Amino acid sequence: MRRRSLACLLLSTSLALGMGLVAGLSSAGAAGTAATGGVDAAPTFTRMVPGGQLTRLGQGTAAGETPPDFGPEAGTVKAPVANRSESSRARADRVDAGLAGIPASDTAVSAVQPVGGVTSFSGINLYQQRFEVASGNQWSLEPPDQALCVGNGFVFEAVNNAVAVYNTSGRRLALKSLNEFFGYPVELNRTTDEAGPKQTTDPSCLFDPGTGRFFLTILTFDADIAGNPLPSGTNSLDTAVSSTGDPTGAWSITHIDATDDGTNGTPNHAGCPCLGDYPHIGVDATGYYITTNEYPWFVDGFVGAQIYAMSKAQLASGAASVRVTQIDTSHAAPNQQPGFTVWPAQSPTAAQYDTRAGGTEYFLSTNAAAEANGTGRSSQLLTWSLTNSSSLASTSAPALGVHAVTSPVGEYAVPPPALQKTGVVPLADCLNLTACAKLVLGTPDKFKESEQPLDSSDTRMQQVTYANGLLYGSHGTAVDVGTTTAAVTQRAGVAWYVTRPATLSNGGLSTSVVHQGRLASAGNDFLYPSLGVRPNGSAVIGLSLTGAAHYPSAAYVDLSTRGATGAVRVLAEGVGPEDGFAAYSGFGPPRPRWGDYGAAAVDGAGGMWVANEWIGQSCTLAQFQVAPLGTCQETRSPFANWSTWISRIPSP
Repeated sequence: MRRRSLACLLLSTSLALGMGLVAGLSSAGAAGTAATGGVDAAPTFTRMVPGGQLTRLGQGTAAGETPPDFGPEAGTVKAPVANRSESSRARADRVDAGLAGIPASDTAVSAVQPVGGVTSFSGINLYQQRFEVASGNQWSLEPPDQALCVGNGFVFEAVNNAVAVYNTSGRRLALKSLNEFFGYPVELNRTTDEAGPKQTTDPSCLFDPGTGRFFLTILTFDADIAGNPLPSGTNSLDTAVSSTGDPTGAWSITHIDATDDGTNGTPNHAGCPCLGDYPHIGVDATGYYITTNEYPWFVDGFVGAQIYAMSKAQLASGAASVRVTQIDTSHAAPNQQPGFTVWPAQSPTAAQYDTRAGGTEYFLSTNAAAEANGTGRSSQLLTWSLTNSSSLASTSAPALGVHAVTSPVGEYAVPPPALQKTGVVPLADCLNLTACAKLVLGTPDKFKESEQPLDSSDTRMQQVTYANGLLYGSHGTAVDVGTTTAAVTQRAGVAWYVTRPATLSNGGLSTSVVHQGRLASAGNDFLYPSLGVRPNGSAVIGLSLTGAAHYPSAAYVDLSTRGATGAVRVLAEGVGPEDGFAAYSGFGPPRPRWGDYGAAAVDGAGGMWVANEWIGQSCTLAQFQVAPLGTCQETRSPFANWSTWISRIPSP
């Protein structure tokens, strides 16, 4: 879940950015521990939830809409509702200054390379999601939570509270707010300065090769007129499914209450009402899966990852009610630990779903985070399976098996903040001037504001793919890099894995690590990897790149079927530093946010697409102050300046 203004993370081959390098780890990992868990260790709860609500994205674009006058907006600036991924329990995980003790090998070095011959185009940026949808009745939000799915000749993107559709050449076909798309009132009525009753966030999407439909899941919470969660804490996981392979047409919507306090048919979990934070999705032959991190709304704590399993055919049919089985992993990880960010897998083709044990869906997770009772570092990778998924298609409660095993991997740890190239930060400059600060903040800023390093998240698992019997995933980590002892520094890097899960006919699970590695650079930081896999097993790791010589940029790395990485290739070189409200003390404790996740997707021809955050604009304080204040000729809002970049990556 993102911060919001109510005005408002290499194996085999080497690579380098400047002094960048690749870490070498053993490519033959030990098998995982014996299967543990099962339904007794992970309680299940089955219920019917409402579905069948109809909506339509519609063709056309709001690009020509005249932005509304927004005035000073200062009276509605507000602290974020939450980013429960950074609860007080998790903040102790931050790595101290110094070295991580996780080395990168200097066996090979290569320079950053620009890339050519790639279909690339600008995706949704902050100005568009703030001003060009819902007649401007939107928040200024950061960071961008990135969803991307591709199929049937369409590229579908969702970022924060806006959605767009493009053709594969990058021509935009549609643009709409999430609230409008899901049939809710606007997020913020700019006439009355009152928030709408429904606040939407955390979009994830996929194109399912089995049904040929687009699926989009978001988190929605009920709010008061100030945008704060209601005392009831009610929130839902809303899933829209396209009626055909054309995402500009009709969709049907299903709502799953995620409050989990025993009301509205939900299970009663200790500490709830709870928030179903950070929802992510996957599919196998029969099922559609949503996983969340469940946090109590009003007391500090963490319940455990929740898995919601349902029939994707039932969802796609637009049924008036949908059977959902919820699995609580609060004691389901080995040694009775809670699951955290248990990311479900998707597959590039329908032929690659695992049909063993009555159908099996796989998940990956890590356990360094405080939510998993970790210490901020770990040498374990967790593989999960949900078996007998074919029973999701039955008319009675499904009989699902839940299994989790650990595998030893190279050590990983919470990454440090990411450095960015020094540049012009007009919002910070404005806040340092009394008159300008009053227009933006409503009051003089008592702090001296300046450009800040970017938050690089934690070690939570990112996008997961199951293809050709292998399971792929990646996440952020701290890595020590440098060419001499005196020059070694800690940077934000990427850990990635290719594993081979084995599911027996009785559902038992084991796994082995086939390849693993770290991606790191002495001069740069790598943020929010999204690992996508082509049908032939070659893969791409999309990421954001930033460093002393790079403004935040969109980039990628090839990963071969042999587990070898190539050079870092820059898709969109950033043109300015991140300059958003989350970086500055005048808006609250500074934590310069940089995304919560990127995205990768495969099209029907086996082409790989990636979408990542970058900074695509820059302006001076003088330009910032030209009316309308802070828009810099329609390239940003007064409160942030992020952009997204979408690319189709050629086969290596």
